[in-house]
Amino acid sequence: MSEPLTVNFPPDSSLSQARAPRHHRHKASSVAAKPATWRRALPLLWLLPFALLFGLFQLAPMIWVMVNAFQVDGHWSLANFKEIIDSPFYLQSFTNSIDLALWSSLLGLLIALAGTAALRQVPGKLQDMVVAFTTMASNFSGVPLAFAFIVLLGMNGALTLLLQEAGIVESFNLYSRSGLIVLYTYFQIPLAILLLYPAFDGLQEDWRDAAALLGARPWQYWLRVVLPVLTPALLGTFIILLANALGAYASTFALMTSNYNLVTIQISALVAGDIFLEPQLAAALSLLLMIILLLVTAVNQWIISRSRYE
Repeated sequence: MSEPLTVNFPPDSSLSQARAPRHHRHKASSVAAKPATWRRALPLLWLLPFALLFGLFQLAPMIWVMVNAFQVDGHWSLANFKEIIDSPFYLQSFTNSIDLALWSSLLGLLIALAGTAALRQVPGKLQDMVVAFTTMASNFSGVPLAFAFIVLLGMNGALTLLLQEAGIVESFNLYSRSGLIVLYTYFQIPLAILLLYPAFDGLQEDWRDAAALLGARPWQYWLRVVLPVLTPALLGTFIILLANALGAYASTFALMTSNYNLVTIQISALVAGDIFLEPQLAAALSLLLMIILLLVTAVNQWIISRSRYE
């Protein structure tokens, strides 16, 4: 008579876990979850230096401006804003700043639009070189930019003398409104090209061929196809250029010092105390400029949210 067959099954881990007490299972799961929680929290530690710098150099000055704009002799007051509104001199500074920003943004946008459209037609390697040069040119500002314009377009600048000898220009004054518009337009063009360059990805090559088959001329293709597609990008770029020009200071001050009335120059004069020191009035001017820039940024975000190109 044969012996009964016995089969030894390996112990079931799930059964052993199921038989384990509940507090042991909860303890094991919490221990296993701790490393995952620390791994998720670790990136937050890397944000601490950025948060510290952001608080010291962004939030703290902004809070100081917002508080001191309403302070007069240690008391809360709207006298600083009343002085700005009642002063033709400060109102002129806002008018001049907005005037330069509008004209330079419009001219820079038109030149950048033509340049970007031409850039998209050249080979890929040349495109990369031009984009890299444009990125470098967008960072060329401040005192070096003002010095370069003085050498080229000053009273005795090399380009000014060449244009006068050729009879193209009789006289050009760099230290005037027209000279500042040229200066502002120069540093607006690279920024506008960098902003418009991705927007042209929304244009498909088939659209040009389809428009040509339908009998459309090149200018009709641009007017009825390209511009409607690029309108959100053009408006958004124009608003960013406007904000960029309103906040410009270094190049203008290096070129004009205090000979042209701009908001940024007046803020600097009130803080530096060349004639008289009024930081609270400078804070009020800064707050009004911040409000303008915030409105410009809000409009830009609204336009981007309604943009249809990808």
